[in-house]
Amino acid sequence: METMTAERVEEKPATSLAISGMTCAGCAGRVERALRAVPGVADADVNLALDTAEVHGPVTMEALIRAVNDAGFKARPLDLSHGLPDGEDTAATFRRDRNELIVAAALTLPLVLQMIPMLMGSTWHLPPWLELLLATPVQFWIGRRFLKGAVKSVRNRTGTMDLLVAIGTSAAWFYSLWLYIDLGNAAAGHLYFEASAVVITLVLAGKLLESRAKRSAAEALRELMALRPETATVLRDGETVTVGVDDVRLGDRLLVRPGERLPVDGTIADGYGEIDESLITGESMPVPRKTGDKVVAGSVNGSSALEIEATRIGENTTLARIARLVEHAQTGKAPVQRLVDRISAVFVPAVLVVAALTFAFWLMVGSGFEQALVAFVSVLVIACPCALGLATPTALVAGTGAAARAGILIRDIETLERAQTIDTVVFDKTGTLTQGRPEVTDIVAFGADEDQLLLHAASAQSRSEHPLGRATVEAARARQFDLLKPGRFEAMAGAGIEAEIDGHAWRIGRPDAMTVEIPQAAADRAHALESEAKTVAFIANDERFEGLIAYADTPREDARDAVDQLRRRGIRVALLTGDNKATAKMIAAELGIDEVHAQLRPQRKVETLRQLIDEGRRVAMVGDGINDAPALAAADVGMAMGSGSDVALEAAGITLMRPRPTLVAGAIDIARRTSSKIRQNLFWAFIYNVIGIPIAASGYLSPALAGTAMALSSVSVVANSLLLKRWKMEQD
Repeated sequence: METMTAERVEEKPATSLAISGMTCAGCAGRVERALRAVPGVADADVNLALDTAEVHGPVTMEALIRAVNDAGFKARPLDLSHGLPDGEDTAATFRRDRNELIVAAALTLPLVLQMIPMLMGSTWHLPPWLELLLATPVQFWIGRRFLKGAVKSVRNRTGTMDLLVAIGTSAAWFYSLWLYIDLGNAAAGHLYFEASAVVITLVLAGKLLESRAKRSAAEALRELMALRPETATVLRDGETVTVGVDDVRLGDRLLVRPGERLPVDGTIADGYGEIDESLITGESMPVPRKTGDKVVAGSVNGSSALEIEATRIGENTTLARIARLVEHAQTGKAPVQRLVDRISAVFVPAVLVVAALTFAFWLMVGSGFEQALVAFVSVLVIACPCALGLATPTALVAGTGAAARAGILIRDIETLERAQTIDTVVFDKTGTLTQGRPEVTDIVAFGADEDQLLLHAASAQSRSEHPLGRATVEAARARQFDLLKPGRFEAMAGAGIEAEIDGHAWRIGRPDAMTVEIPQAAADRAHALESEAKTVAFIANDERFEGLIAYADTPREDARDAVDQLRRRGIRVALLTGDNKATAKMIAAELGIDEVHAQLRPQRKVETLRQLIDEGRRVAMVGDGINDAPALAAADVGMAMGSGSDVALEAAGITLMRPRPTLVAGAIDIARRTSSKIRQNLFWAFIYNVIGIPIAASGYLSPALAGTAMALSSVSVVANSLLLKRWKMEQD
């Protein structure tokens, strides 16, 4: 089983880096190529939307950082347990860019305003010396980032947005300078200083809007990482000590006061209260937790102080594992994105050729140098490949982030691609569609009333560890009974228990463990309950038969809703279980499932799934137990309930953080919508260039309008992706 799991989820050693200085798909491609050229690197993925890179292979961090720096960018280690690259450096950069934009806009505005009288037939212009004075700081101070990027691009023999902007604006500025030197004030009306200034200002404005939108797309992951408190209160040597969360050790006892976030995963050692786990699991309401229950880092304690024993710390906490899953999914690339990357690699050189041909064409037809220059600059500016580079990663980041907020963790982009095509969902029964534990369903009293029978049965079994005994105790506590203390307790292996209550010997268990005669009416009722796939316990007191209690693993509250939601989407639903056929068919009938595969061992589950796949179905398997891991690995998409075993979680491509089957339909929905957004973004990004470049080459587009269109294209792609943040799961 573990071998199969390893084949499915094999992961190479991964190193995460924060990258700064990337502006377009060409930059991201250059960083990827630089990282992949480092000896020992098996693969590298760069995410332009998150400004991160994930590298697989046995290689040192120093070698990776050196490779990125040599490529003209900056890199630093990224520790996801301490958050994404959005600290003070990023905030300072944003403030600097915003201030530069304000200065650029102030200097550019007079150059734009002078064009208004021209539209009304006036020949008035600013003096050429003033245009030069206004445009020069924008070109060489505000625009220095594009000039530096262009130099790096030439050195590395790659094409980037910076190269196109730098060539276009520099051509307009230097041509205008030459005219001014040659003609002096007579050059008024023939200068293009405003073109260079407007393009740089608009591109910078677009990048700021794009940066803010990108950050919004990655908000889910940032929210997750912000949940971990920096300190913890630890009980040591009878005293409370405040330590850094990284100094907490396994087995430490922590005091969590009301309203505080839990710093580590653990077990409640003392206390009872309600825990808000909404930002971890998507559960909207606080959940009750008592001594012995497991709790997770990042959740918020309610109104009672709790003592927690640390069971997972640092990068092993549920919160850190969730963050790694989300970040890994957001860093990956869809197959279509790899095609886009190949196109982007030749896109800028192709645009330079088209711009040169456009310039030559207008000169050849005798339109003059000015017309040729305007068309040349417009082609360069409108063709910047920002939208292409952002189309896939922004949709992926927004989609997986929305899923994470709903409690759905998608392992990688390949899983998301497969999930959108699912047409058959196969559920395990126990712990997936059902509660995974027995509950009292029927109480049949032949002596005292039902309440007295339950009270004494629960009191007798209060020392039992058997699942049926625990179910009896929980049923009694649900009715707020005060249990009686047994004087003597004895477990009869395979038969039941005997306990002394108030001087009377109570026996609970199989019929052959009873020392009294069982009435025929009781035997008939027991047979009827067993025909309903229920387990029946017989109860006797001294020499008198008292009654029956029946148990069953009942369906989860939303199991029927989950099946109905999938059917409304045209998805077939099947039940796959190792339980007996009678029980499986009864649960299936109750939930509206027609296709049932029962009495299957783990290997037979795998074979059944493969048969379904061989029939041409795209199959998702939903399970939670260790015995489900091979089936989760064999399915096209494995979905593990977050309450399940670690082995099941590792084998699955999608983790459902709450034990709610309705999340299955939600996972398929968000996968379909994210894939749809990726296709929409790529379509509009390609169409924009297909339409925009010919218009610019034809001379119908000024550099200023080209700059506006280019900036808006990138922002529109990101904004379209951000619509995924509005996604909500269907509620029945």
